[in-house]
Amino acid sequence: MLSLIKTNSDSSDFRSLVALLDADLQERYGEQQSFFSQFNKLDHIHHVIVAYENNQPIGCGAFKEYELGVAEIKRMYVKSFYRGKGIGGQILTALEEWAKEEGYRNCILETGLNQPEAIRVYEREGYKQIPNYGQYVGVEISLCMEKNLV
Repeated sequence: MLSLIKTNSDSSDFRSLVALLDADLQERYGEQQSFFSQFNKLDHIHHVIVAYENNQPIGCGAFKEYELGVAEIKRMYVKSFYRGKGIGGQILTALEEWAKEEGYRNCILETGLNQPEAIRVYEREGYKQIPNYGQYVGVEISLCMEKNLV
């Protein structure tokens, strides 16, 4: 049975899943991944959800404030064996609900063109492509998306 647990970036289960995420991204993007790594620090991420099945961590996601009223979705990952079962969407929905509780009106995120399964999850959950924001402006392999929460 799937359970979603709220925590923060100090969670050892979250950190182990992020290590798997980083390895996956390194495989997909190679040398280009070093640019993105600088924006994926775990310090000060206070809103993390870890998904468990049979007490085993199988997926995660987080958000942090991007600007007033806007939460940025970060570090979304589901272990490959569990993909295609809607778990990423459940994590994302839980993050959005938590962000709304915290007073955020919009969620934004950045993903990469080499992650078609992630793009499909975001589109299915109502995210729309927007111009690349912040550090992603001009980065051709980045795809930025947004969803209004209200």
